[in-house]
Amino acid sequence: MKAHPVLPKFDDMLTTLVGEPSISSTSPDIDRSNLRVIEHLANWLNDAGFTTELMPLPDAPHKANMVATIGSGEGGLVLAGHTDTVPFDDSKWQTDPFKVKAIDDRLYGLGTCDMKGFFPIALEAAASFAAGDLTKPLTIVATSDEESSMAGARYLVEQGRPQADYAIIGEPTGLTPIYAHKGIAFLSIKLQGKSGHSSNPELGCNALDSMHKVMGALIDFRRELGEAYNNPAFEVQVPTMNLGCMHAGDSPNRICSQAELQIDLRLLPGMNTDEIIEQLKERVRQTISECGTSLLMDTHYPPVPPFESDLQGDLVQTLAQHSGHAPGTVAFGTEGHYLQSLGMETVVFGPGSIDQAHQPNEYLARDQIAPAQNILRQVISRYCTS
Repeated sequence: MKAHPVLPKFDDMLTTLVGEPSISSTSPDIDRSNLRVIEHLANWLNDAGFTTELMPLPDAPHKANMVATIGSGEGGLVLAGHTDTVPFDDSKWQTDPFKVKAIDDRLYGLGTCDMKGFFPIALEAAASFAAGDLTKPLTIVATSDEESSMAGARYLVEQGRPQADYAIIGEPTGLTPIYAHKGIAFLSIKLQGKSGHSSNPELGCNALDSMHKVMGALIDFRRELGEAYNNPAFEVQVPTMNLGCMHAGDSPNRICSQAELQIDLRLLPGMNTDEIIEQLKERVRQTISECGTSLLMDTHYPPVPPFESDLQGDLVQTLAQHSGHAPGTVAFGTEGHYLQSLGMETVVFGPGSIDQAHQPNEYLARDQIAPAQNILRQVISRYCTS
């Protein structure tokens, strides 16, 4: 293998990426472009001999994916990650979220763990190989909007790219290979009634009374799902439904005319997301059929389906061997389903802990960096040089 001295140092790359705000959110006033992050990655990869392509999203040209490839032929390996971060509360950070600060062998900054830190690791591992070393292509993929709508991953599927035999998504798993995770759907249930003076309930139609019945029906449905579906490979072995947020009414002396409930639904692999959501919607429709309230139900964005790779798959077992960690499952969602749907054996595997993700004072521990690079080098050698 020949080293490529063209890349900036690890800390410099991470500082550059973290310094480019790339928050994705369904709220337009918070949402930011990821183009600067993508451009930095593309420039570094071009210098390292990769052929890079930026793929602006058709409905959001200020967002883009990047596909960078070195080597040619069929098969090979994809190293993938998302370039966006979640929003943050500046008042709860003890450091500047957009400046990497090293404290006690931890690199603090927004996205250091989830998951901008993966890219310098992947780039340094990839730069250990010259193009002539590769008998199959090595591809690095960077996506947009994973933290909000998965729009970047969905667009990759629409384009049928990339194509390879294997894919690693470098989400923070503590270097444990993750072969399965639950799906995620955020739903909004809105009820419209009729307001009136609270002294006479007959003057209106109370949306909050109707929502009380809806919540009871949802809790029953949640129990039924837990009785029907179980997967012992997960820490929480059943599908979950969190009644997370409700807004209703405006005054105690007015009949409540509007109520909205937002729920988080997490389904196990093997469950059909569309069918379960339709069953839930029908349950709600039946519940309010005689209440006099109108109903509007919607998902915040298209649901993320559950993901599961073959536990005995070659990539799963290879990562388990090199990491020393048995394959596992997680409850959080990733882009795994989308890359898998392109025909690749897909595993979620990366440095850092999910416990630091989405938190103030997010950090990546330095002791995760070298092991991650070494494992990626071994995997690249296995799937791209033999």
